[in-house]
Amino acid sequence: MSAPASLTDRITSGAMAPALEVVDLHMSYIVRGVPREVLRGVNFHIQPGEAYGLVGESGCGKSTTAYAALRYLPGNGRITQGEIRSGGRDITSMSSKELQAFRSSQASMVYQDPVAAMNPSLKIGRQVEESFKLIGQSASDAKASAYAALEQVRIADPTSVLDRYPHQLSGGMLQRVVIAMALASKPELLVLDEPTTGLDATVEAEVLDLIRALRSETGAAVLLIAHNLGVIRTMCDRVGVMYAGKVIEEGPAQEVFDSPEHPYTVGLLNAIPRAGLRKTDRALYSIPGELPSIGTDLPTCVYIDRCALADEKCKSTPPPATSVGEGHQTFCHHVDRVGELRDAEVGAFSNVSSDDNVLQLTGVAKTFRQAGQDIPALVSVDLGIAEGETLGLVGESGSGKSTMAKTMLGVHSYDPGGDIVLDGVSVPAAATNRTPANSAAMQMVFQNPDSALNRVWTVRRILERSIIKLTGASKDDARARAEDIASAMRLSPRHLDMRPRQLSGGLKQRVAIARAFAGDPKLVVCDEPTSALDVSVQSAILNLLANIQNDQRTSYLFITHDIGVVRYLADRIAVMYLGRIMELGPTDAMFQGVNHPYTEALLSAVPSVDGETRERIPLDGEIPSPKNPPSGCVFHTRCHRFVEGLCDTKEPELREIAPGHMIKCHLDVADLGVVPVQVQRKGSTFGEADGAELQSSDSFDDTVVEGEQVDPEDTVND
Repeated sequence: MSAPASLTDRITSGAMAPALEVVDLHMSYIVRGVPREVLRGVNFHIQPGEAYGLVGESGCGKSTTAYAALRYLPGNGRITQGEIRSGGRDITSMSSKELQAFRSSQASMVYQDPVAAMNPSLKIGRQVEESFKLIGQSASDAKASAYAALEQVRIADPTSVLDRYPHQLSGGMLQRVVIAMALASKPELLVLDEPTTGLDATVEAEVLDLIRALRSETGAAVLLIAHNLGVIRTMCDRVGVMYAGKVIEEGPAQEVFDSPEHPYTVGLLNAIPRAGLRKTDRALYSIPGELPSIGTDLPTCVYIDRCALADEKCKSTPPPATSVGEGHQTFCHHVDRVGELRDAEVGAFSNVSSDDNVLQLTGVAKTFRQAGQDIPALVSVDLGIAEGETLGLVGESGSGKSTMAKTMLGVHSYDPGGDIVLDGVSVPAAATNRTPANSAAMQMVFQNPDSALNRVWTVRRILERSIIKLTGASKDDARARAEDIASAMRLSPRHLDMRPRQLSGGLKQRVAIARAFAGDPKLVVCDEPTSALDVSVQSAILNLLANIQNDQRTSYLFITHDIGVVRYLADRIAVMYLGRIMELGPTDAMFQGVNHPYTEALLSAVPSVDGETRERIPLDGEIPSPKNPPSGCVFHTRCHRFVEGLCDTKEPELREIAPGHMIKCHLDVADLGVVPVQVQRKGSTFGEADGAELQSSDSFDDTVVEGEQVDPEDTVND
């Protein structure tokens, strides 16, 4: 008797039905009684054990496709044509009872925001147990299964975690819990909708490693949706590129990203700072125009309005599927000309930084006080930012990045003994004591423009008010200047009379940047200004910031979790951990030379869209609480180069290892340059119970310190 065929053999021979097969799927939303088409003939399939990625800008239909695949449709959603099959069964024709059974036993979904997926008033244990009770387990069995599920997703102390509420867990830990719940039924299909958006690079890497391991253990098929093309490249076997409700290119992930054959795919990839690209090498490509709105009639090529290759043929004839390799197809009339776009030349930005510091921090510290205990959020920071320079600031959530930004701006008063010098003059610690000129000289662009802009006011009023407040200009002068600033930000006169809620995410962020430049600032603090944007919009914002810097020699403090973005834009990079600068140096030196162990771990966690591989250096546990920092080097409890008796007893100095390159580490350069070895720690002075996760007693919510309310994000989460 012959041996049974392996899973791979059965997939290859077609003996197994696809875990998910979407065939000519059309879907509409009913808006005021009118059907508006959102999916226009989507086709793809996922075999058992395979990972398939969907990429494209927001609004292209990725999440709608994922929700339709499990029949999670809103009340006004209608599938008007096509089929969705799983294991040979047609999901579109299932009854409510059959659909419930399918979702509870064969398919699961992990949502983008784990906080929104959990009930904040119920403990983790009760919610995880419920996932097992829904598949028929008894209360006692569900409790045991919940414990085992948390162990399966690599949670070290399940008993403790099961007894906590969602707000007591970090984002990465909470995402692990959500994945554990999704795996309760041992699904054959796992749908992941942006599962790592908003997570630190290190936490993202841990979650992705977990998904890979679970996929290998369970054999589940995976549908992964992500804006981060590096995540798709490293996680998926095949990828589909969506635009305006259609899959316009599909193939093996490596081949699609290395040799894109559709103008839109080329545009997405050119918008990313790849392969060590710097702003002095070239500007990022920005796809012109915007996605068509839902319901727009697109009878031929859906990308025609934004395509540089479009001609009369594209306007009259729908592009056919063209094979460009084994399993690789594209929908374009001009495959022979796509190479012109891949090789298109784009101008570069100049390096305009000088040797003169526009801002100097000397011994700047910030200590909060809670329940009679000092909580050091910043510890003796010495840092300068030169005129026309971009200083990138990176580190995990909780490292103190936002605290430093708010202290620079005077939102938080720095401790006595420190000094902040702006243009050669010391500025008061509190913003309320600073002059209008001080305030105008330092401005901030926030991560989320929705929460930073008044949604009721027009763009014109927002800008004019800022100009009057910061410069004392007359109303007529403010009106003229608002129009000039808007023009510089590529905002049209029509946009000035619109309200933020009427604008796209990219346009809202342009308004936020315009407001920051209302008073001709010397320094602008950019706090994650592109993290929530599509890569195409991100490239436009980064180009805009670089253009302004070239024209006005503005300095930037650029805070981000995106290592690729900071590598592209920053002249120097500072790495923070627990309120301390652990490494500071020129960007090229940071990526090409010897690094602090913490920087090593951050860089090793970044997924590459170019297929570059480096061995990931895992970080044990979570960043410690600043109320109880480790002794010696504060990083030693998680360091892969830890030296017992040295790192845990003595705090290292910030020393120069090369011109302009500083590292806060005991080890010699020669020791830092060797391949790291994972170590076993003994007798650590900082236990897992204190630092592994935020406890309820660590929360800074509603705590008043010296008349100042402490922002819970300041020292725990950036």
